[in-house]
Amino acid sequence: MSRTVAVCFALGIVVLAGCSKPSDGPTEPGFGKPLRIGMLPKLKGISYFQACERGAKDAAKELNVDLIYDGPTDNRVEDQVQMLNEWIQLGIDAICIAPNDPETISPILKRAREKGIIVVTYDADANAETSTRQAFCNQTPTDELAKTMVDIVANQMGGEGKAVIVSTSPSAPNQNAWMSFMLPYLKEKYPKITLLETLYPAEDISRARQMTADVIASHPDLKGIWGLSSVALPGAAEAVRQSKKIGQIAVTGVTLPSELREYVKDGTVKEFCLWNPEDLGYLAIHVAKVLKEKGALKEGAQDIGRVKGVRVNGTEVILGPPIIFSKDNIDSYKF
Repeated sequence: MSRTVAVCFALGIVVLAGCSKPSDGPTEPGFGKPLRIGMLPKLKGISYFQACERGAKDAAKELNVDLIYDGPTDNRVEDQVQMLNEWIQLGIDAICIAPNDPETISPILKRAREKGIIVVTYDADANAETSTRQAFCNQTPTDELAKTMVDIVANQMGGEGKAVIVSTSPSAPNQNAWMSFMLPYLKEKYPKITLLETLYPAEDISRARQMTADVIASHPDLKGIWGLSSVALPGAAEAVRQSKKIGQIAVTGVTLPSELREYVKDGTVKEFCLWNPEDLGYLAIHVAKVLKEKGALKEGAQDIGRVKGVRVNGTEVILGPPIIFSKDNIDSYKF
């Protein structure tokens, strides 16, 4: 079977190249046909999700899975819904999705489940109850990552001063989950830090840079910045560099080492966090296959494929603790 999928949005049809006809429903395991798994990122064309894709391809090759990888070019949940409709019509076996909006995406995921399609979220979750998704591959414990990011900036600020969070969109599920822990933790542990209004530049590095630069200009006493996405942090770091505030404003958040290496080397960013996104994409495909073939995941700590020490707690599958990157270790990571 060809792995090439042509999605013709203008005509509202999906053609699977090399096949005379798509199947009427998900493939039953055990009949010699490889599982067809669709992986849908928040958007294509950014390094973070390209890293997830590499890991997913590794897993697909290892498990003999037909992987369909596609996504929108803008972080619009409506585009994700449109692609999911096409995949449901195609009758694929499983969907791994990083939702742009946890609520808007949930009805279409529930429809997929009603058609017998396995649904796994990764990187960000849908509404677990209304989507009826079976598993969420969480990159790292939410509260642990949130507190780590707060401590990095707060310690560099000396525990007081003005700071700002640069997020993505107001409905972004993972950023909102992190902030739900960051805000009370800041209030409790660092009451002398004053948060300015959160910035929402979407997944646009130029807007993140410009919006951060505007805040720096309007608040010359700004002392801290959190960039909560793989483009928000590099954009904020560039704004600090261009404002000639290196060493005066503490900057951290989440992004790929490859995206931030130069800012770590010149001292703009002393420490930041992430996980291994290649392993996250790899894990999501493995989890989808286990759910399709066995119906459930084993509870507790375990190795899943090449990923060691994965924790399964109900429907949450946790990749591992956050990695803290600095000048001392950043060159050891290639993603």
